[in-house]
Amino acid sequence: MTGKTPLLQEIHEPKDLRCLSYAGLRELASEIRALIVSTVSRNGGHLASNLGAVELTIALHRVFDSPNDKIVFDVGHQCYTHKILTGRAASFESLRRSGGISGFPKKSESPHDAFETGHASTSISAALGLLAGETLSGGTGRVVAVIGDGALTGGLAYEALSHAGQLDLPLVVILNDNNMSISPNVGGLSKYLSRLSMKSRYQSIRRGIDRLVKRFPFFGSRIYDGMQRMKRGVKALFYTDNFFVDLGFEYVGPIEGHNLPVLEEVLRDVKKLGRPVVVHVITRKGKGYAFAENDPGNYHGVQSFSVEDGLVEPGNTPSFTNVFSAAIVALARKDSRIVAVTAAMEKGTGLGPFRAEFPGRFFDVGIAEEHAVTFSSGLAAAGLRPVAALYSTFMQRAVDQVIHDTALQRNPVIFAVDRAGLVSDDGETHQGLFDIALFRQVPGMTILAPAGRAELEAMLAFSASLASPSIIRYPKAACPQDHPSFALPLEPGRGVFVREKGGKALIAFTGSLYPQALEAADLLEASGIDADLYNLRFIKPLDEDYLVSVLARYESVLFAEDGIRSGGIGEYTAALALRRRLSCPVFALGVPDTFGNLGRRDELLAQYGLDARGIAGAVCELCPRPGLRVLSKAAPG
Repeated sequence: MTGKTPLLQEIHEPKDLRCLSYAGLRELASEIRALIVSTVSRNGGHLASNLGAVELTIALHRVFDSPNDKIVFDVGHQCYTHKILTGRAASFESLRRSGGISGFPKKSESPHDAFETGHASTSISAALGLLAGETLSGGTGRVVAVIGDGALTGGLAYEALSHAGQLDLPLVVILNDNNMSISPNVGGLSKYLSRLSMKSRYQSIRRGIDRLVKRFPFFGSRIYDGMQRMKRGVKALFYTDNFFVDLGFEYVGPIEGHNLPVLEEVLRDVKKLGRPVVVHVITRKGKGYAFAENDPGNYHGVQSFSVEDGLVEPGNTPSFTNVFSAAIVALARKDSRIVAVTAAMEKGTGLGPFRAEFPGRFFDVGIAEEHAVTFSSGLAAAGLRPVAALYSTFMQRAVDQVIHDTALQRNPVIFAVDRAGLVSDDGETHQGLFDIALFRQVPGMTILAPAGRAELEAMLAFSASLASPSIIRYPKAACPQDHPSFALPLEPGRGVFVREKGGKALIAFTGSLYPQALEAADLLEASGIDADLYNLRFIKPLDEDYLVSVLARYESVLFAEDGIRSGGIGEYTAALALRRRLSCPVFALGVPDTFGNLGRRDELLAQYGLDARGIAGAVCELCPRPGLRVLSKAAPG
């Protein structure tokens, strides 16, 4: 392309695509892939899924008129091409960086982002709602839901499909299939019938005949039902009917998802339909980047990597996920009751080694967290000890199942809650801020927060010994070097002192904030303030009498937690101090009433006053006074 202006510089909005030839569009697709690979190699992000959706997204924007027509991307992790084509190419290098553009659709970024998505299986429900609203308000815009085959493992998608067939609105559902094995079409007649069924003239004639037949006195409904059965029978002779057709959708496909002329032709025909339709598109994850094509699983979501050799930059220290991965395998070798359950996150939760060693004791239920929890409860009721490994942000989708199917029946499920607290790079939809506030209220639930390797291993074994459910929450972060106190035996409801020098101030913290609390104590010591450190270990239950005896030793107490402050452990302890008439001020430090922002974990901790300087500064603000003084601090920002 020497001496030639890149085509991307000429694309400022979707309508600019319509003046390009197919040769130009193929060149544009190549440029988009290069930009995605280059940016993700530096910033990290979702690579394989985005590379597989380039042509599909170009075709959608060529045929549909965004933002008047609305496109809803399921999960949203394959929206990079959409962002590039809707005026964000110049800022794309800021992807997933603080102050930059999100890796998911975000309405505040662009009117082309019709609905914010970050969790799976929501697109059809949202798109149907948008379309029903558009129809009720007299609008004429079309709505498209782009959903991957993986997201169809979530029950919400089927609830929406059922309702869409009932409403009979012209919803377009693009099934982006990049993993499922699809049988080839049966001959040219099958293709012809599939193409014929979506032609607008055919649809018009068919609806006219249906209306006419229904008017026949006495026998109209019977003739109509007979015609429907005959039509399905004829179709069944030539190609397999499917679930979508039975729900009331037209079904088109499968079609090759990287062939722009075919994609456009199909989408233009589909746009003219007046009823719901599923377009089944076959794409290849990682297309255009050989390393991602050959290993789409490992290149689905990646950290920074080398473009030339595809090597992901290794971390210097094991993460909490790595420690959990080794710990559950070690525990399973000793205890045959241990089984592992995950919701399409085998790699993300570190269960790959468990599956390799115990394939018969491993269950991946797909993107179906509600089912994962209830299925695990059934396993527990059968006498096993299931470990359900879920991200904090996804576990909140299964609150009812945790209450009704697990806790109410005291089924001893162990929830390994990864990505708890503030999470790097993925923004609001993936923050793990709410698990403490959501699940601390559940009767009979044990909640633990390890600060290091020894504690995580001990907490996993401890949870396996319980006859009731438990949660072990840990961050997406490096696992720090163990402190000697981490090896002390667990005592239900009690924590341990990491530093106990008889200081006047106490910093109590949830395990994930151990490095920040330790550094804060060092900063305070350098300023002439002695602060002891208390690792809570247990978020629930708490030995209240013991905790009160600890708090009573100090002139001021700070509780720091890696989660939402409202409903958290700090506020609970402040209320406890008030009930027990303690004279020390109790200061609750956590994330304020917000969904969190986009940025690295260290940046977010600093933003909310949970880094070392923020914690130390909060301790400095605590001025002992006579009488009770319970404080609650609003974090900066």
